[in-house]
Amino acid sequence: MQLSALPYEERLTAPRSWWLISLLAGVSMALIVLPLGVLPMLVGLAGGTAAAAAAASAYGSVRIRVVGGLLIAGEAKIPVSALGEMEVLDAEEARAWRTHRADPRCFMLLRAYVPGALRVEITDPEDPTPYAFLSTREPERLAEALRAAKAAA
Repeated sequence: MQLSALPYEERLTAPRSWWLISLLAGVSMALIVLPLGVLPMLVGLAGGTAAAAAAASAYGSVRIRVVGGLLIAGEAKIPVSALGEMEVLDAEEARAWRTHRADPRCFMLLRAYVPGALRVEITDPEDPTPYAFLSTREPERLAEALRAAKAAA
């Protein structure tokens, strides 16, 4: 078995319930076009399900990676040298940091269906972003990978 060259990589996929909702959206579309006949109903079922599944997949396919001295979280690319203190957040703390404790200037890679998170301070004086809030299923492992990448940089 070959080990990955990346110290950390995670894909935040949509939860299973979203796929059921996609199927129900297809059924709804099929019922809407049912008066037009059986063939349009089947096309509506397939098309509605496919469109809803594509939307769920696109939203749920965000990745978090630590590679080449960078933290890549969705669209953000932050050099590990610009990262400060890291705080692993459990479900309760993560809820607080994404609601009443949140700073409007922070970067949030927020997926409410992921209970854990990592809050990483951004120390770059040129960047007005005070911290990054990253929803992750493995916050301890991400923090370890970031510390290792900072030590290597």
